[in-house]
Amino acid sequence: MTKLDKLIAELCPDGVEYMSMDKVCDFRRGSFPQPYGLEQWYDDINGAPFVQVYDVDDGDNFALAPTTKRRISKLAQEKSVFVPTGSIVITIQGTIGRVAITQYDSFVDRTLLIITNMKMEINKKFFAHVVKQKFNHEKQFARGSTLKTITKEELKDFEIPLPPLAIQREIVQVLDNFTELTAELTAELTAELTARKKQYNYYRDMLLLDFGPTCPEVEYLTLGEIATEMYRGSGIKRDEITETGTPCVRYGEIYTTYNVWFDTCVSHTQAGTKTFEHGDVLFAITGESVEDIAKSCVYMGNEKCFAGGDIVVMKHNQNPKYLGYALSTANAQMQKSKGKVKSKVVHSSVPALKEIVIPILPLEEQACIVEILDRFDALVNDIINGLPAEIAARQKQYEYYRDKLLTFKKNTEAVS
Repeated sequence: MTKLDKLIAELCPDGVEYMSMDKVCDFRRGSFPQPYGLEQWYDDINGAPFVQVYDVDDGDNFALAPTTKRRISKLAQEKSVFVPTGSIVITIQGTIGRVAITQYDSFVDRTLLIITNMKMEINKKFFAHVVKQKFNHEKQFARGSTLKTITKEELKDFEIPLPPLAIQREIVQVLDNFTELTAELTAELTAELTARKKQYNYYRDMLLLDFGPTCPEVEYLTLGEIATEMYRGSGIKRDEITETGTPCVRYGEIYTTYNVWFDTCVSHTQAGTKTFEHGDVLFAITGESVEDIAKSCVYMGNEKCFAGGDIVVMKHNQNPKYLGYALSTANAQMQKSKGKVKSKVVHSSVPALKEIVIPILPLEEQACIVEILDRFDALVNDIINGLPAEIAARQKQYEYYRDKLLTFKKNTEAVS
């Protein structure tokens, strides 16, 4: 019998009392002075930290670290909700159900709820754990399709378990130890994943870097010389994405979803106008990073698809996969990034893409290189794909035991 089992048997053999949130604590919603985002309120380098929903991490250490991204002026502070160090905040709009304990004095946005007063003695981390677990169930009933919301009034009715304080402390200790162990294992697996990706990139780049005198038939051509046609896609709005319809790609998916090549689109629409088809190269010409701008991928499927805005489609007469591999090298990416200025949004263009130079060999030689890289890609990705699965398995294992620790027999005789 574990220490926790002994404590439960001793302190609450008949079960644990469950209480609604409004009986456990007081809370209020954050705020921000209107009009939202004006310079006199926002981005004051000498101002106080201002916390928004995406500042709250989804981890289970619940520490909200200091932020220097957003600071608000003294004038704005007078009209905002002050949150002292050690306060519990909960995200109730957008990425709902994240919980944190502030590590610094701050002001918070209206997308967060602040626990202002505990009406009974509760371990803060235990409270954070049970609230987060409760949200994991309740978020499926949250209002909104794209922007999920749970109101302050709805939160009042959330019932959470309240075992004796000694049990709360022991559960937090167990979960802290488990979190630390899981973090160490995840760090090791992530390091291995990074090493495998670097190894793959190194050998791919070496194969495509410099053919020299061993291959006199190689030509170094610009994409403007290689392309038979290059054109921009047309805008497809988020609300124009549908369950069925014509397959499509929006520029953000090139960064987040597709690798060197793909054969199936994850999105569909009825609203596109510019198309791409088998073998075409797609470039994302808008992004957030100079280092990743104009990431490219090759479509190897057989359907005619729509290209969203901020995508450039390149048609050609080369081996599609060869171009995909050649355009994913460090050298090609360096050319894509050349002359770009780091800012909130980075842009490229058709003229800039046309200047990129890559080695072009006869089609037979291209096919041979593709065969080698396909085999190497499959071998490395078997390992690479296995590592995220192992990381996910560790997280699921942790969540399973966390949920068991936070599930108690309910004392039906207790008055809540």
